[in-house]
Amino acid sequence: MRQALLIVDVQSTFSPPEWLVDGIRALAARLPAIASVELHDEQVTPFERQLGWHPAAEDESLVEADAVFIKHGYGQRAEAIDYLKRLQVERVLVCGLQTETCVLAAGFALFDAGLAPTLLTDLTVGSSLDRSGKLGIALWTHHFRQVTTAAQVIATLA
Repeated sequence: MRQALLIVDVQSTFSPPEWLVDGIRALAARLPAIASVELHDEQVTPFERQLGWHPAAEDESLVEADAVFIKHGYGQRAEAIDYLKRLQVERVLVCGLQTETCVLAAGFALFDAGLAPTLLTDLTVGSSLDRSGKLGIALWTHHFRQVTTAAQVIATLA
């Protein structure tokens, strides 16, 4: 099965746990991978005005990827979706930070683009509302149905 990995916002700003970074790095070394990095630009997305906080203005992905796309706000940029479309994959494996917000937003963008989003349930962490990610996993399952684990993906690559 042709598949690619989308790494959502695994960057210093959001203090990802080391186990998450290590797990994503191991998988990204075996698949085509792209990453998003969320940066603050109040003129594009008014985080400070509306929420009273904002991500860093400068940051970088903690996981090496074939391509990195800067975004402002929750959703993925059209350029990232277009890049994945050009790979002609059967599904996009999604992992990263804030399962019930940015990761879920990535799922909607991928779904709307016909890219078969599949959540890696063991390589995602929720927001401060639910660090376990269970809420986001439940929402993902409800909307997109497709979930898997890194071990299940690696077993298909062998």
